[in-house]
Amino acid sequence: MKDITYQRKLQALLGKEVEGSIDRPLGSRHPKYHEMVYPINYGYIDGFMAPDGMEQDAYVIGTNKPMQRFKGTVIAIIEREDDIEDKLVVSLNGNDYSVEEIEKLINFQERYFKHKIIRRGDL
Repeated sequence: MKDITYQRKLQALLGKEVEGSIDRPLGSRHPKYHEMVYPINYGYIDGFMAPDGMEQDAYVIGTNKPMQRFKGTVIAIIEREDDIEDKLVVSLNGNDYSVEEIEKLINFQERYFKHKIIRRGDL
C-alpha cells in the first residue's frame, strides 16, 4: 500500500507548474530494456523525492523534440497499483490532454503495469 502522504503530495501538484530534468530524451533507449525506445521525453521533477529514494519521475508531453530540461504543468498522475512509485504527466504547451490521449502516449511503458490515470477533476 502506498504512503497516503506521498499520494496527497502528488495530488497537490495537479495544475501546478514544475521544473525538472530529462534523463531519457525522446528517441533514447531504456537503459535496461534496450528494445524500448522512448517516443516522448521522460525525466524527473527537481527536488521532489519519490518513495524509491529518487526524484519523482514524469512523462513530459507537448513537444516532438528531445530535451534536457523542462518547465510545464502537471496534468495527470499515473497511479501504479503494482509499483512503489506513481508517475506524473507534465504538459509543456499548456494543453490538457484527455485520458485517452495520455494513455496512447505512455503506453510504450505503462502497458507493463496495472495503472489508472488521475486528472484534477477525478479527485
